[in-house]
Formats: sequence, structure tokens, C-alpha cells
Amino acid sequence: MKILITGGAGFIGSHLTDKLLTNNHEVIVLDNLFTGKPENLAQHENNEKFTFVNADITNRKKVRESLKEARGVIHEAAITNVPLSIKKPELTEKVNVKGTKTLLEESANADVERFVYASSCAVYGEVKDLPISEDFELNPISPYGESKLAAEELCQKFNKDQGLDTVCLRYFNVHGPRQTFGPYAGVILKFLKRAKKGKPPIIFGDGKQTRDFVYVQDIVRGTLLALRQKDVGGQIFNIGSGTAISINKLCETILNVTNSTELEPIYKEAKPGDIRHSHADLSKAKEILGFEPKVSLNEGLARLVKKFDL
Repeated sequence: MKILITGGAGFIGSHLTDKLLTNNHEVIVLDNLFTGKPENLAQHENNEKFTFVNADITNRKKVRESLKEARGVIHEAAITNVPLSIKKPELTEKVNVKGTKTLLEESANADVERFVYASSCAVYGEVKDLPISEDFELNPISPYGESKLAAEELCQKFNKDQGLDTVCLRYFNVHGPRQTFGPYAGVILKFLKRAKKGKPPIIFGDGKQTRDFVYVQDIVRGTLLALRQKDVGGQIFNIGSGTAISINKLCETILNVTNSTELEPIYKEAKPGDIRHSHADLSKAKEILGFEPKVSLNEGLARLVKKFDL
């Protein structure tokens, strides 16, 4: 089966590429390398089943060419960061909404059999109850969350109006190898990086906010289940760990695993667009997709610490 992965040089996309090639699929990666890294795919350079296309998802011609003979699409390419989306809302809308629309249009024309869209728990916004199930009210509070919801609605529309078999996955807070260091890195990498330098971690807000951290290999498993599961067209699933942890507790855990317990966190003002609580209800994904997360937060952190030699 030939699969197109947009954003396939990125954090999650490159792990999906690895797994699909290992399973003997043909893989086409479409990535403009805005955040993706060629080194994430270097091991596949001489694999005849692997093709890399350096292009933006808004480039209709390149999208159309990349979709030739593709039976499945996994759409990971996006502006994925809340602060960046606030700083550059027009770019976020162009990539996350218009780019998705282009990909949906061309996928429908190419008779793609399954289109898996990587959405986000950011579509929920602030919630009153936990854990969060797929039928909760959607109130995104950032341009990023709004763009993900708009793209979900496009997927639903193409499923209903054109018969394109779309599945939307609401990823929770993904962590693991190949996550990017930098100004928009996730909180786990920021804590690890500062601990490595002997600097105290910085917590925005009071640290009582919670997150559902899911290891990247669990995300890969959930995504590939959605790619191949029959009779799920038009459906939406949460993909997370099903466990919540406060940022204070996460900080304490990271300081323990890095032997940096002498460091005291610094508290700063909460960032705009950050939700208070996040905790995935995985009941639907478990029942219909057979998804079960396998890597605990502690195990995932241990793997990261080992990788970064902390």
C-alpha cells in the first residue's frame, strides 16, 4: 500500500515513516522542512520504497503529483504551536486550514481510500469536566486550536459530501525522540534541557494545570490503527495516554530522573492560549480502534533522558 505522509520529516511524521517502511509499505513524504529535519529520514535515503518531496501542502501541483497511486494519506503537516499561532495567525490559517483543504480536494480527486487527519486536543479549549470525551463542546482558545477545528470540519464535510473516507485524531500532548529543541519546544524538553545545564525549570502559571502526555510510539500505533480500521470513516478519536499529571508533578519527576532535585522551579505568568486542564477519555478509541497506550510517562522520560545523555 502506498501512503502519503505530509510533515513526514517532522517529529511524529518521521516515526510514522519509519514504521510504515518497516512494515513494507511504500511511503511518500511531503514536507517543506519548516520544522521537519532531513536527518529524521536519513536512514531511508537508499530505500526504493521511500520518496521525499520538498514542498508545501499549499502547493497544489506538488500535492497532486505526490498523491499518484497513493491509497492512504496521513496528514501531519501543520503549524503545531500555540504561541507561534498567536504570533502568526495568518500563516497558521494558510497552512492548517487552506493547506488541509487543498489536500482534501486532491485526495478526493485521487480516490484515496483513507485520509487520517492529525488534529489536537486544543479544539476542546477550557473544559468543565474530566476526562475529555469526543462529544464534549468545542471551544478552542487559540488560533492553533481554531485552525485545527476548522480543518476537522473540512474533513467531515468531504466525508459527507464527496465520500472521502476521513478519520480525525485528536492528539494530546505528544513527547519522545525527535521532538524539536527551540523557542517553541514542549514543556518536557524545556525542563530536560534546563536540568542538563543545571538551570532551574521555568513554570508558567501556578503549575497546577494538568496535561495528558502520550509517548510518540503510542501516537504512531493509534494513527496506524485509524489508517487500517474498517468502517470508521467520518469518525473522530482521542489519542492520548488516558492519564493526567500536573506541571508541578512533571517538574518534580524530571528533576528526580535527571538527579537535579536541588533545583527549585521558577514561576512566571501563565501564557496566553494555554488551557488549564487536559485529560483524554480513550473509551471510544479503545472500543472501536483497539487502541491501548503502552508507554508510561516515566518510561518515556527514561528513554528521553537516555537519548539526550542526561
